[in-house]
Amino acid sequence: MIEIRDLSKSFEEHKVLERVNLTIRSGETMVIIGRSGCGKSVLLKHIIGLIKPDSGTVRVDGVEVPRVSGPELDRLRLRFGMLFQGAALFDSMTVDENVGFPLREHTTLSDSAIRQRGEECLQLVGLQGIEELYPSELSGGMRKRAGLARALAMSPEMVLYDEPTTGVDPIMGDVINDLIIALRDRLKVTSVVVTHDMRSAYKVADRIAMLYNGGIIAVGTPEEIRGSSNAVVQQFIKGEAVGPIQEGLPDRRVLSRWTPGARLGLR
Repeated sequence: MIEIRDLSKSFEEHKVLERVNLTIRSGETMVIIGRSGCGKSVLLKHIIGLIKPDSGTVRVDGVEVPRVSGPELDRLRLRFGMLFQGAALFDSMTVDENVGFPLREHTTLSDSAIRQRGEECLQLVGLQGIEELYPSELSGGMRKRAGLARALAMSPEMVLYDEPTTGVDPIMGDVINDLIIALRDRLKVTSVVVTHDMRSAYKVADRIAMLYNGGIIAVGTPEEIRGSSNAVVQQFIKGEAVGPIQEGLPDRRVLSRWTPGARLGLR
């Protein structure tokens, strides 16, 4: 369904992606893991055509995404649903208006049909009776689920999830995991999930790919990733400070010399 070939992208002097290769099969849930800032969200934006690569390409069902534009790109994007990291709901719109927004923009459905479809999507994610509330009146988990309902409104073939469990408590995170699995099983959608939450990754993934230093360094089932002999993979999935990944970590010599404020007479 999605083929990423030799994809590279830099922002000024900073290389974010370098010759990334990854194939995502129709109907599977591919989870992309990696440290914060490693380029996971940038990769998602390439898939949906929000960013053009410096070199390489992305093909979606045979369509070369960087080569299409205008109405053809719009049609391609309508095959996707996307759950943004912060849900990206419109503050000035009710939940009902948020979920129905893509239908009003891209279809000729009547207001009553759009409202009915919105209610169906909200029920699908376990939200009922909140149609007239505004995003500011929702909890973090409810906003995530409302954002997912909007992503499903157009009956997409593919759903992209950008850090779906970030900012919610562990119980709500597991509810969202269950929703991702249910949508795959019930709607047969192809899913790409970006996360650094290994509990979520292990639960929802058919396969996991790790992004590190701009490239994919490992791809496999959850069991294969758990058993990987790659030291970088093992450090990341175990969440250990000691290991080959040291970029952005404090120097342990500095930590050992650190003096608590109380010893300086601070109040």
